Amino acid sequence: MLAYKIFRDPEYQAFLRDGASAGAPVDLADGYIHLSTAAQVPGTLARHFSGETGLHLLAVDTQTLSPLRWEPSRGGALFPHLYRELRAADVVWSRTLPLTPDGHETGDLP
Repeated sequence: MLAYKIFRDPEYQAFLRDGASAGAPVDLADGYIHLSTAAQVPGTLARHFSGETGLHLLAVDTQTLSPLRWEPSRGGALFPHLYRELRAADVVWSRTLPLTPDGHETGDLP
């Protein structure tokens, strides 16, 4: 199963440069990297990234991430949380998230 991380452009550029990231400021504050399932990505975008440009979506395979915990968050839904830095080798694919008049264009996420 794939899970997704959203980075702002400066965070993404640092990730590319360093080959790893401890995450965005919210991840650093909480002590883990916040990920979302495909079904959760639109809500995450709306809640935390509304109207922002320069976003990047990274897909990671949950079967290869450890330690990964599924923990309750918004409305009691289980969200994947990664308790280590995210590494370039973890990323299956990445792409930009264009902002359209209707919101961020995610396309079909597997």
